[in-house]
Amino acid sequence: MTLLPSLLFVEDDLELAKLIGDFLARNGFDVRHIDRGDEVEAAVAAAPPDIILLDIMLPGKDGLSICRDLRPSFTAPIILLTSVGSDMNQILGLELGANDYVVKTTPPAVLLARIRAQLRQHHPQHASAAAGIGGLAAPAPASRVLHFGRLTVDADNRNVLLNGLSVVLSTSDFDLLWLLASQAGEILSRDALLKTLRGIDYDGMDRSIDVAISRLRRKLGDDPNDPKKIKTVRNRGYLFVKRGWDH
Repeated sequence: MTLLPSLLFVEDDLELAKLIGDFLARNGFDVRHIDRGDEVEAAVAAAPPDIILLDIMLPGKDGLSICRDLRPSFTAPIILLTSVGSDMNQILGLELGANDYVVKTTPPAVLLARIRAQLRQHHPQHASAAAGIGGLAAPAPASRVLHFGRLTVDADNRNVLLNGLSVVLSTSDFDLLWLLASQAGEILSRDALLKTLRGIDYDGMDRSIDVAISRLRRKLGDDPNDPKKIKTVRNRGYLFVKRGWDH
């Protein structure tokens, strides 16, 4: 039996950490989460991961300092994850020993591809266990193709079928649908959706997620005035209904 590659995810935003962590776990990783920077070195010493996904802004100790202090003894990949696309931060992070630098606006599928690329380079023995993008076969293909009654969402081919017919979606619309569908049955807040898809906080005024949800409903045959498939939960967010696609 092939062991899943271990990934240490250091992120203090718990809602974002759950969304990204669950996404990575569904795609072939054994994910361990820490929300404080000053706990990372002890966690790595106790159980060295195959790869670290490290936020820069953390309580206790920042990601750049963690990267600098880990590097003398830790040889596995470190990917910095940040909401600030600063050239200086990127240069500094790479100089301190990071293998890659990814902004939080990066779509989850692209983040996954960057993680897999580092894994293939540094831990080829794990390549087949976390494959899927880049010409490798996924260990559990079903996890990349979601079925809900008459709706099928295929992440590998970025294809959506409704009643057997292809639904044309933009890149951003597909990313939103995949995020909702992969968390079916759970309420996702506007803040969580914005952070995951665009790397920004919800300010109470931004209506881009609402507009995108309405557009998605229209394309998927869900009545925007009385939605049954992608529901609005007042004061909480949106719910992708698992059984809403049966009829």
